[in-house]
Amino acid sequence: MTDSYANPQELADAVTQAMWSRDRATQGLGMQMLSVKPGYALMAMPVRGDMVNGHGICHGGFMFTLADSAFAFACNSYNQNTVASSCNIDFLAPAREGDVLEAEAVERSLSGRTGVYDITVRTRSGKTVALFRGKSYRIKGEVIAGLQQTDAAA
Repeated sequence: MTDSYANPQELADAVTQAMWSRDRATQGLGMQMLSVKPGYALMAMPVRGDMVNGHGICHGGFMFTLADSAFAFACNSYNQNTVASSCNIDFLAPAREGDVLEAEAVERSLSGRTGVYDITVRTRSGKTVALFRGKSYRIKGEVIAGLQQTDAAA
């Protein structure tokens, strides 16, 4: 079976829909997908009261999760199962209850089975609150199984 999508953008959209339908964590945190392209994703998440830590600011784990979700959608946009091999984050400024955070994931390198993605987390007002770098590793399989012909099936 050959790829049934006319262009890479249509494939990225279909893969995003398939992943989103199975991603209960991302949905449960109130995240929204704002934009996806091959190797790119932009997501938003409101900072709710139950996301605030003992300092009265957004818990860093929630900012990490938002960035990680954008990373996942960006690196899986080619319909090849891809997971994180490593991630790190630098927290630059606090986010507060009521803020809406946006995470923009941009592919920096893709070679063989590995990729590097930079994710910037900002408030809607444009203040950068965190910088995240994720390294990806392509594993066996597809997000939407059967779309692309494999060597073994040929």
